[in-house]
Amino acid sequence: MNTDIATNRKAGRDFHISERYEAGIELRGTEVKAIRAGKINISDAYARVEKGQLFLYGCDIQPWETASLWFQHESKRPRRLLVHKREILKLEHASNVKGSSLPLLRVYWKDRKVKVEIGIGKGKTHGDQRQDLKNRVELREAQREMARFNQRA
Repeated sequence: MNTDIATNRKAGRDFHISERYEAGIELRGTEVKAIRAGKINISDAYARVEKGQLFLYGCDIQPWETASLWFQHESKRPRRLLVHKREILKLEHASNVKGSSLPLLRVYWKDRKVKVEIGIGKGKTHGDQRQDLKNRVELREAQREMARFNQRA
């Protein structure tokens, strides 16, 4: 059973997502407790491959209030993502392509563990974003017309 903790709606607006990967994340105890309390922001989070390992940057997990000073964590520290070596190599090759990046799409629970979903994204232009908005409006209007037609019948 997957339960979403946080989703990055900004990534869907700014990127064409071609592939999605699931990864574990290396967290401290206070970070897990803060995530349970809902103190996480992933709007600017992305992954990067460094020295053969995958790291997550920009993920903001606020400090847990009741933790002591010695056990507290930094809110925006880089966190290591746990994936297989062949997936790291695929992600490294994909991120080296011009205009591609690895945005964080969502954070969720899976079997009492925190998992993250990262995607291979190619940046959208402003025109692409406007076209997507136009397509959504047309689809919404078509669905309204179908609903009105079905009500009459």
